[in-house]
Amino acid sequence: MFTKKHIDHFSGIETPFYFYNLDLLKQTLSEIKRTAQPNYHIHYALKANAHPTLLEIIKSAGLGADCVSGNEVKRALECNFKNTDIAFAGVGKSDKEINFALDHSIFCFNVESVHELKVIDQLAKNKNKKANIALRINPNVDAYTHKYITTGLEENKFGINPYEFDAVLDVLKTLDNLNFTGLHFHIGSQINDLNPFKNLCLRANEINKWFIQKGYLLPHINLGGGLGIDYHQPDANAIVNFESYFGIFKQFLELNPIQQIHFELGRSVVAQCGNLISRVLYIKNGINTNFAILDAGMTELIRPALYQAYHKIENISKTGMPNITKYDVVGPICESSDCFGKAVEMPLTERGNLVAIRSAGAYGEVMSNRYNLREQVGSVFM
Repeated sequence: MFTKKHIDHFSGIETPFYFYNLDLLKQTLSEIKRTAQPNYHIHYALKANAHPTLLEIIKSAGLGADCVSGNEVKRALECNFKNTDIAFAGVGKSDKEINFALDHSIFCFNVESVHELKVIDQLAKNKNKKANIALRINPNVDAYTHKYITTGLEENKFGINPYEFDAVLDVLKTLDNLNFTGLHFHIGSQINDLNPFKNLCLRANEINKWFIQKGYLLPHINLGGGLGIDYHQPDANAIVNFESYFGIFKQFLELNPIQQIHFELGRSVVAQCGNLISRVLYIKNGINTNFAILDAGMTELIRPALYQAYHKIENISKTGMPNITKYDVVGPICESSDCFGKAVEMPLTERGNLVAIRSAGAYGEVMSNRYNLREQVGSVFM
């Protein structure tokens, strides 16, 4: 992916920085639009990456916004997403966040508990408004992904369990400032096996039919997101197979014709277009381990430390040269967990070489922090 043109472009830029390939982002969005069914409404999950430059492109492609905080709702509005295309999820919405979303008449609150229903109802009543709500359902479907990014099991904190449905409907009948408009599901993230999505469809069919039998034919059903990417081969599989993903829902989801189908894609939209570019500060050779110490650390990309996640690492100053040495590629943070990869095969690496940590467009910049009083690093677009 990286050519002499890239290296020349990077030469005068202070490292580390996030580099975004905007052409790849646009190609990805085009593939989403090509493969989605006409009745599919796609919301982009801002938690993956909320950089305004990316959001403007995503909004221009016709996607809505999926938000999990009040500031994400605010960012979506600032980037000109229509208020009627903004969904607000999250297990712990504050009164301030709810009031802000009410003031802007967003599309829907995805509600995760009976207590939250009552709070939104009261806050809407205070404003003489009615809030559109969907119930976030915990379908007890295993996503078979990392335990930290599994969200659809009964043991997870998210959503309303089926044994609560009757009680929830009893409460909803008493809340006059809520419009019950939909059901929301989300089972996890970085899912590469499509079978969990098939299982989600089957479970969503059952739950939707249960609500219809109770007299609730709801206008929209949100199936969430979670589609994974290929971290090991970011160039060969730069754009995920959206056709197969949407095909699962076309084949197995059985909704009433009047019901809209919504999705919330994040990682699969932006992950491959972003990379963390860093520079080698020091080489530290040992008997058993060689270390390549970078100027980027877990403050710029926390996924390897938090999830033991894999990211492909390349010495782009020596693209095309053979990988002859193994390095533990680490950062400068005073934590042993500040490690991007162990025994990474690279060409003979030297101080000043540029290193690319690939597939960092999702949960990279947006999860960065200032631990050790690190400065927030910049972004470069091309």
